[in-house]
Amino acid sequence: MPEHVNFRTVIFAGKQSTIPGSPNILSNPIEYLKGVGPQRADLLKKELGIFTFGDLLELFPYRHVDKTKVNLIRDINAQTEFIQVAGILLNVEVTGDKRSRRLTAQLKDKSGFLELAWFQGITWVQKMLQAGQPYLVYGKVGFFQNRPQIIHPELEIVTQEKQDGKNYLEPVYPTTEKLKVRGLGGRQIGKLTQVLMGMLREKDIPENLPAAIVSQLKFADHFTAIRQIHFPPSPAAYDESVKRLKFEELFMAQLRMNLLRSNRHRFSKGVVFDKVGDYFNTFYRDHLPFQLTAAQKRVVKEIRADTATGKQMNRLLQGDVGSGKTIVALLIMLIAIDNGYQACLMAPTEILAKQHFASLSELLEKQLVSVSLLTGSTRSAPRKKILKELLAGDLKILIGTHAVIEEVVKFKNLGIVIIDEQHRFGVAQRARLWEKAEIPPHVLVMTATPIPRTLAMTAYGDLDYSVIDELPPGRQPVTTVHRYETQRSQVMIFLKAEIDKGRQAYIIFPLIEESDTLDYENLMRGYETVKGYFPEPNYWISMVHGRQPGDQKELNMKRFVERDTQILVSTTVIEVGVNIPNATVMVIESAEKFGLSQLHQLRGRVGRGADKSYCILLSGSKLGNDARERIRIMTTTSNGFEIAEKDLELRGPGDIEGTRQSGILNFKLASIVNDKPLLEIARKMVAGILEKDPDLDSAENLQLKKFLKEQKGNVVWSKIS
Repeated sequence: MPEHVNFRTVIFAGKQSTIPGSPNILSNPIEYLKGVGPQRADLLKKELGIFTFGDLLELFPYRHVDKTKVNLIRDINAQTEFIQVAGILLNVEVTGDKRSRRLTAQLKDKSGFLELAWFQGITWVQKMLQAGQPYLVYGKVGFFQNRPQIIHPELEIVTQEKQDGKNYLEPVYPTTEKLKVRGLGGRQIGKLTQVLMGMLREKDIPENLPAAIVSQLKFADHFTAIRQIHFPPSPAAYDESVKRLKFEELFMAQLRMNLLRSNRHRFSKGVVFDKVGDYFNTFYRDHLPFQLTAAQKRVVKEIRADTATGKQMNRLLQGDVGSGKTIVALLIMLIAIDNGYQACLMAPTEILAKQHFASLSELLEKQLVSVSLLTGSTRSAPRKKILKELLAGDLKILIGTHAVIEEVVKFKNLGIVIIDEQHRFGVAQRARLWEKAEIPPHVLVMTATPIPRTLAMTAYGDLDYSVIDELPPGRQPVTTVHRYETQRSQVMIFLKAEIDKGRQAYIIFPLIEESDTLDYENLMRGYETVKGYFPEPNYWISMVHGRQPGDQKELNMKRFVERDTQILVSTTVIEVGVNIPNATVMVIESAEKFGLSQLHQLRGRVGRGADKSYCILLSGSKLGNDARERIRIMTTTSNGFEIAEKDLELRGPGDIEGTRQSGILNFKLASIVNDKPLLEIARKMVAGILEKDPDLDSAENLQLKKFLKEQKGNVVWSKIS
């Protein structure tokens, strides 16, 4: 097998950008590069988001082929993954009918034959192939009927220059079938990059990092790193260039986030909560239903300190399911009321908003604190009353859904905004809440989705950060087990035994199809199966799914909450916020199709009462490695932060990135999973720089300041407020 410099695929973000520092050559439209022209330029723009010379330079090769390493066909064995061979192309032919056409050819060298096959783009590939010519072939090895083959190989005619071995580490770039048709395959894009690189000088790609950092970390300069990531003289030079450019991405992300936080701490104006008064003290002394954990006390102190500074608080509070975030939120709202301000709690769904309203009303009923609920379904008369009381300042706490951000909702003096499961709201939606006060209110965003530390450092670096990392005493751990589909009958017998004790159960089906119709059919089949095990009138079943009208969904949930039904069959709409202490069993159907964090969130719906609870992961018998690992983790730990770290390792930040509607993780090279050591170094260096020079005004940091200013229009990132 040949030695390859790197097989890591770098995903291009597909957005228009330029490398800062040169207002001229790198900003040139891509059509003006020799070898491109208007037609190819249109395709490069549509297919790869390449608009300028700078964009092309930022399209990094996803691997390099060592042209000096050519193997013999007989060297291929079961362990061979990728290989490069050379030989004569023979027997080019198309077989099969319209539905199963394939193009095949054979490559012959002195040691044997290798089959090549194509299933797409057959017409144009056939036109390009020249039987009888010597070809250099590269690709991933597979086996068909015990014979080696390469499907959709990269290949080119061997010229005398290549035979002499003058081309060694040749870059291969991301491309598409449409670009290949126009002669812009991975290698042809490399030739365009070579033309561009030949036009550039060091001044066109200036240094962005401070000289002290480049020296301390023994990095190549920026120009050299860019040149060598495309055309490295050796594998070691390539690796060094990648490391330097990864560091730069992580460093700049940390710098942006930490500057936002630093500037907010120094300059943002916020309302002052300078006292803890009767509302807080009376509730804490006389009505607190349980002793706070040490973690809850620590978080309350952190928030109290923040809100007394005169600067706007912008804090992320994360705590596992059941860790007691809501009681912390209530205590902070009482401090706001003690200081003459109103509080608002916004939840992503009506079910969750109503649940918060019910629990907070119950907790506060002895203190006569006015609490109201505003949702899309609030009727006209109570809506008018709420709006009037808010504006007069008589209503102290408003709980609601998106309805609270409507323009007609006006507060007399809003002091704090608390947002539950904040990743479900858009940035613009959140921002509209703190425009409802002259001085921006304090902001506390809460999530029960544990966020790995590396992700929090990167995507939430502009926020202060609190964690409730212990559960209240008395909460029993949920026993989690894995069962196969073949054991369904035993699972249902167990479910029956729990229901006969007066308990309730969830049975959750995944959203696994792209089609809503197929999802619905899958759920209905499951519902009928459950009814077969639990026939009426001995048992009653509620069903909740996304296609139901809102009022029907609410009614079915209400029946389950009030114990009119013993089983809730549902899709993942109940993932967040439903609190039914009497539910002791969570059955997750097709558990292999769920992500780790989602499995953990669903498990958190049980174990909320005094009774022993269970989570049963039901799966098919054939499990992939990732699914097997997810199930293993779920059955061995209930620690949400451990699970979040594992989830990040298995999935990457893609899905979790949705927790921050931001482009801050659109790295082209760096990975917060694989590059944790670099991220940690970058974080420490950024902290050191901002401690000494918070405005980046010193001579050694001016280039950094210039870089951030030039990038501002190209980077999609936004602070919470």
